[in-house]
Amino acid sequence: MRGSTEFRWRLADDDGGQAALFAEEELVQRHVGIGAYRGLEFLHVRAQRIITTVPEQSRVPFRHTINAYRGCSHACTYCFARPTHEYLGLGMGEDFERTLVVKINAVERVRAEVRNPGWSGELIAMGTNTDPYQRAEGKYHLTRGIIDVLAEAGNPFSILTKSTLILRDLDRLMAAAGRADVRCNFSIGTLDPEVWKATEPGTPHPRQRVEAVRRLNEAGIPTGVLIAPIIPGLSDATGQLEEVTAACLEAGAVSVSPLVLHLRPGVKEHFLADLRTKDPELADALTRRYRGAYLPQADQAEIAGPVTRTVVRLRPQSPPSRQWHPAAGHGDGRENRESRRGPVVSGSPVLDTPEPEQLRFAP
Repeated sequence: MRGSTEFRWRLADDDGGQAALFAEEELVQRHVGIGAYRGLEFLHVRAQRIITTVPEQSRVPFRHTINAYRGCSHACTYCFARPTHEYLGLGMGEDFERTLVVKINAVERVRAEVRNPGWSGELIAMGTNTDPYQRAEGKYHLTRGIIDVLAEAGNPFSILTKSTLILRDLDRLMAAAGRADVRCNFSIGTLDPEVWKATEPGTPHPRQRVEAVRRLNEAGIPTGVLIAPIIPGLSDATGQLEEVTAACLEAGAVSVSPLVLHLRPGVKEHFLADLRTKDPELADALTRRYRGAYLPQADQAEIAGPVTRTVVRLRPQSPPSRQWHPAAGHGDGRENRESRRGPVVSGSPVLDTPEPEQLRFAP
């Protein structure tokens, strides 16, 4: 168990010591997981605010986000959010996967903030940082509570997840959809079981996610799929991409958006070090290929081509759309939009549309 001075918060009853990194949060308690949560440690914090407003210069189609958790037990090797744990004085490796920050007052804060006369009632995106339905949600039910509050307020929202735990709240989502616009997206990068196990060890099986897409759409919750990240040399084979695209379309996905892996500093080193233990030659090849965070635009378009062609073949009747939904941003590596452009398919073949990106929230 770490000592309190190793965390960059001030404990709730601490009048001195090092300055808190987040003045708006207090570390209240630490809990060691037992039973189904064995191996996890939960850091309870109380946040003074929970709805984050995105800077106006950010090129994303939403202005507000909620993240009730920091860190993620999905343990995706490529997750863009890993460096945010270092802001807290924690590591971006095992700490990110096992030491999870829980904003225990998230539901009450959402209720207070959406009732504020100054609140505009704009769409709120969930899943822009770490997964709102990761394992911690099974214990704390914060996302469920937030859905209920937003439904009561008639406030539109979107959710991006890799977790079938979202089906637990299907009745809540249906009730919310009767009062406001609700949209979900799943991240399903591949159906290849070996790639899944190697890169997303803490997530539900991708075929279970496909079934969740089906169930959500059948219940009247518009749900799309991000085929993301497409990892060169691991999940970019034509057969792999055709398989996952066809499965998602057959499940009723209202949109399909291919996103090629991008690797920012810190995440790049972590991902490649992990890959090097499994496939040293591929790790070396990607080290050479990823000179920056993104592959060149032409390479991205070529890699995503099988997804586009499969949508053209299986949904030729779909009208073109150049929009992607606010749910399209999560830990598959799309933070801080740059002036990059890549292919996005949204219900029908669409090329050269802005690539959805995740946000990095500076401390």
